[in-house]
Amino acid sequence: MSTALHDELDRIFAARDRDDMAPTIAALEPIAEAHPHDARVLYEMGGAYDTAGEEATALGFYERAMAEGLEGDLRRRCFLQYGSTLRNLGRYDESLSVFARARAEFPDSVALGAFEALTLHASGRASTALGSLLTLLADHVQAEDLERYKPAMRGNAEYLASLDAEPQDAEA
Repeated sequence: MSTALHDELDRIFAARDRDDMAPTIAALEPIAEAHPHDARVLYEMGGAYDTAGEEATALGFYERAMAEGLEGDLRRRCFLQYGSTLRNLGRYDESLSVFARARAEFPDSVALGAFEALTLHASGRASTALGSLLTLLADHVQAEDLERYKPAMRGNAEYLASLDAEPQDAEA
């Protein structure tokens, strides 16, 4: 992507109004038409539609951005927004699949873990969601009063995840 295009996208997003995304989408549309295979342009279009509440439209842009080779932090952010949008559309299994893929690529991302927990909760796996958040705390929060309890937090996280586990078939 050219520096001029990068700067133009930054300018458009600096001026956006999250309560009225129509001007942002209108500013991005000719750029997307001129650069239909640019991963960042596609990602930004997806984000604009997502913020505007047009999640179904956003999905296609996120998918295309990933297919065009979105990289680095923008890829991590796209995974998060894509998985979150799937959750908002009630497509929990797909959302969890996106988060699993994202966490494999970005294992240290606390944000991905937090949004994955939202999908777990929305899909009826509240215990697993809470357990995953406890694990995030234990793994990523450095607080003096928490250090002593990290093993207990991890143990509780495992226990909570077991509560949502599928019951085993007795005849298997």
